[in-house]
Amino acid sequence: MKSKFPEESKTIQTDFVLPADTNSLNNLFGGELLARMDKVASIAAIKHSEEIVVTASINNVAFGEPVPNGSILTLEAKVSRAFNSSMEVFIDVWKQNKTDKKKVKVNEAIYTFVAVNQRGKPVKVPLIIPQSELEQKRYDAALRRRQLSLVLAGKMDPSEATELKAIFD
Repeated sequence: MKSKFPEESKTIQTDFVLPADTNSLNNLFGGELLARMDKVASIAAIKHSEEIVVTASINNVAFGEPVPNGSILTLEAKVSRAFNSSMEVFIDVWKQNKTDKKKVKVNEAIYTFVAVNQRGKPVKVPLIIPQSELEQKRYDAALRRRQLSLVLAGKMDPSEATELKAIFD
């Protein structure tokens, strides 16, 4: 199976924030943003794996600032690292006023997807070869996050978590 570059999975979604998407303060509902991130991230995972994917976890979400009604919202997702059948997808979110070209980063998140076959059984995915400095940073950090998740879930002994030795020693 041929390795791929993160750029090959890059998925961008741009849309307006409409009144039905907002809370009583006229800002985008957090749940609406989570759903949009899940969609764009799943498309990135599909592009990388060329398989059916399911959301395994939302590893991190950092809500920055409110996104008001009428804003232009841009989400960008890329696979940051692939393991056996799972893929970590990093999502960056920006808002933009309709009359201003300046984008402001308002959110980032990390989702994990698993590639599966038609019967729902996990299948192997291509590895990732990071190219940029940011891609390398996210790639390296993905292994630490994965090992920490496995240790906390009781699926990995802390002594086997090579990237976390400093925390557990």
